[in-house]
Amino acid sequence: MSSNSPYEILDPRFEDCIRLSAQIEQLHTGNRWCEGPAWFPAMRSLVWSDIPNERMMRLDEASGAVSVFREPSGYANGNTVDRGGRLISCEHGGRRVVRTEHDGSLTVLAERYQGRRLNSPNDVVVKSDGSVWFTDPNYGISSHYEGIKAEQEQPGCFVYRLDPHSGALTVVADDFVSPNGLAFSPDERHLYIADTGLDRGTMRRFEVDDAGRLRGGEVFINCDTGFYDGFRFDEDGRLWTSAGRAIHCHLPDGTQIGRIAMPERVANLVFGGPKRNRLFICASGSLYALLLAVAGAKTF
Repeated sequence: MSSNSPYEILDPRFEDCIRLSAQIEQLHTGNRWCEGPAWFPAMRSLVWSDIPNERMMRLDEASGAVSVFREPSGYANGNTVDRGGRLISCEHGGRRVVRTEHDGSLTVLAERYQGRRLNSPNDVVVKSDGSVWFTDPNYGISSHYEGIKAEQEQPGCFVYRLDPHSGALTVVADDFVSPNGLAFSPDERHLYIADTGLDRGTMRRFEVDDAGRLRGGEVFINCDTGFYDGFRFDEDGRLWTSAGRAIHCHLPDGTQIGRIAMPERVANLVFGGPKRNRLFICASGSLYALLLAVAGAKTF
């Protein structure tokens, strides 16, 4: 492998996922901290957060044009798209989870638990039953950089589930230091959650039952190059995750098969493009993209 290549093949099976001729493209730069990429297939567009600048950005994939999607953004961090094609966002500043309706108005989905304000919702996913799952570390209230410094009202940093019918908010995991990125496996039988509050990158795996409860929570993988933040699965169940200044690819059993070196520290990523084989990567101050030989898992 050329020393100039960003690809590190640890297992021959990684060769089927990439094309060595594919280059990492820098699509936009000038942000302070990129996060929360969300892909909208119908519009061929990507929305992401620039947290310290308190704005959200939008890329039109067809033209390559980048514009401001929303400013101020409430120091939005993680974003996802629900089954109705609406944007779901975690606001550090507002300490809440909101939904952007088709007319542009905002609906507050969650902002308090047991009468106390949430810490600073970080990342969010929506299950096929419409339930909204999100992590709630305290990064947005620990300083004025990514939110608004404030006292923590919750007794810990939890993972929550919002019921799509009753609107009830429940804690599904309460033993994390700083729960961060999360994603369901393609069959939704497992939920994976990263903890960025430990002395090394750690990701745990939980079983999900039909009632929305979690079981297990064993450590799935540990990171030797930094911390896991955001991550996604491809349609064959391989995990593609941020890992410091790299992206790691793991088989469904946890075996790491390859790495992709990045110019900046990676925060989050998402599959997009017409074939879902374009990996959009939020890394420090820039948005990157990389064409792969595999497609991301369908999420709706």
